[in-house]
Amino acid sequence: MNFKYIVCLCVFGFLKLSAQSIVNSPDGKLRVSVSVENGMPLYSISYNEKVFLENSPLGLKTNVGDFTSGLILKAAAVQNKIDETYQLPNIKQSLVHYEANEGVLSFSKNNTAAIDVIFRVSNNNVAFKYKVYPQKDARSCVVQEEASGFLLPEGTTTFLCPQSKPMTGYARTAPSYETSYTLDAPMGKNGIGEGYTFPCLFKVNNKGWVLISETGVDSGYCASRLIGHDKGLYTIGFPMQGENNGNGTVAPGIPLIGETPWRTITIGETLAPIVETTIPFDLVKPKYQASREYQYTKGTWSWIMKMDSNTTFPVQKQYIDFSAAMGYETILIDALWDTQIGKDKIAELAQYGAAKGVGLYLWYNSNGYWNDAPQGPRGMMDNMTIRRQEMAWMKSIGVKGIKVDFFGGDKQVTIKLYEDILTDANDFGIMVIFHGCTLPRGWERMYPNYASSEAVLASENLYFGQASCNNEAMNASMHTFIRNTVGSMDFGGSALNEFYNADNTPNKGSKRKTSDVFALATAVLFQSGVQHFALAPNNLADAPEWAVNFMKEVPTTWDEVRYLDGYPGKYVLLARRKGTKWYIAGVNAQKETLKLKIKLPMIAAGALLKCYYDDEKLNGKTKKITLKNSKETEIMIPCNGGVLLLN
Repeated sequence: MNFKYIVCLCVFGFLKLSAQSIVNSPDGKLRVSVSVENGMPLYSISYNEKVFLENSPLGLKTNVGDFTSGLILKAAAVQNKIDETYQLPNIKQSLVHYEANEGVLSFSKNNTAAIDVIFRVSNNNVAFKYKVYPQKDARSCVVQEEASGFLLPEGTTTFLCPQSKPMTGYARTAPSYETSYTLDAPMGKNGIGEGYTFPCLFKVNNKGWVLISETGVDSGYCASRLIGHDKGLYTIGFPMQGENNGNGTVAPGIPLIGETPWRTITIGETLAPIVETTIPFDLVKPKYQASREYQYTKGTWSWIMKMDSNTTFPVQKQYIDFSAAMGYETILIDALWDTQIGKDKIAELAQYGAAKGVGLYLWYNSNGYWNDAPQGPRGMMDNMTIRRQEMAWMKSIGVKGIKVDFFGGDKQVTIKLYEDILTDANDFGIMVIFHGCTLPRGWERMYPNYASSEAVLASENLYFGQASCNNEAMNASMHTFIRNTVGSMDFGGSALNEFYNADNTPNKGSKRKTSDVFALATAVLFQSGVQHFALAPNNLADAPEWAVNFMKEVPTTWDEVRYLDGYPGKYVLLARRKGTKWYIAGVNAQKETLKLKIKLPMIAAGALLKCYYDDEKLNGKTKKITLKNSKETEIMIPCNGGVLLLN
């Protein structure tokens, strides 16, 4: 082969040598190699000449053909350069410039076009999906199995959330992505037997980090999980048969020609590319136009401290007043409002709130047949006719959004329900939060009225058990590196009550172990365009004034994020920018006080910073500090404490 031709292809990002195709990132550091061995397609990934994924399987098994073996790779790959810019206010970065090299690798079987594997390689990110071609007269197929695998090098450790067994947990609502993570665990396991929920984080010895997930999942496919095997291999797994009370198929159906969602792999020598990646959104496009300009807001909700019995008219009116006092735009009225308040009084609350600049989010149960959760309103969100009638009523009284709960499944039929709720809600100008739900997979960009998803062991568990309070700092320092890297996380936290109960009194319910500064820091660390914080009206009198004032001003949308330091489950330091203002937030879960020098290159030397910090007894204080000419500053965070710096 002509040497100049090889050089030209390498500069562009593509190289074809004998039976191997290579796709490079624009900066040349990330390399994907695709080959065929004995008719089986394989790929591997290296970064800076270090192997992060060893030869891993590719391919699909369908009811119209087995496309995992007997394949022949077409000699020349289709090569494209991707260069796109988009704006999205409700993710970690408001303006994104996406550059990638794309390689379309075409495979045939029995002299017939079988599948394409489409790779997109950007700096620190690899994504791939399949395109399936018609076979004989077949113009549709069922994907029975996806062979896609991820073979991690020996010695890799894992940071994974086990998939729960179907129809288990509260009112048989699992899986809902709410099991506890295992940290720095060895490979070779498979959770509790059912694999792991996305995203999945791996530490590859001393080389760096790998985050595996998926994006672009809509009604045209199912959501997937990761199945653990021996010797470092993880493969794509479809939903479990028992999900959604056994209804619906586990194998997705697609038309032909048809495509699968994207599998995403983010690689970094540090955790910075993991925290800062926008790959879930880079690969997707909006599915419809927004029916109005949606507002990303802050709000309060009574349930987290006062529970079901206080979903009443007087308490919700009090929370409207509280949101207004905080300068917030919404409240979330949780379960049982249909029987404990009623529609007429909800309309009255909506009118009362509108006069104070506070809109309503209303809770709904998703379920028809798929679980036993008794809370109402029930039997509305699963039926299109009833759902649209309900949404028309909500629009007539000015409801801003809904929170739909208790899904419990990842089958294609369930993903279609998510999409149908979002699509119908957009027709009526309503935003949507999902709870008891699956991970969002690019939905912030795909569905313009999508607000956020839980898909995490969230704040209600702090109310339900002291163990969750004891582990709050550990979990907070983990979510920044795993769950929240790929999508909005509706955690519902930042409590300033010392005790999780209606009166904030001792000897009743669980006790918060973290500091007030910690609570403020998580309002920055946890990214979600719409936030309903776990604050209570009594905080206006019993919480420090500096804490309440910060919670009044903290943004919910951001323009930029930067990783500063941290380790999953131990501590985290992160910087977010809103306009020209930087918010540096950190929390510490380690027993020892964290002492660090951090560099803040984004802030001018000599700048005056406001600092929120904890003493050794977790008493929060504020002070002003001047950033040194070196742009370095020293921080100290005690166990269960936090720190905030604002320029």
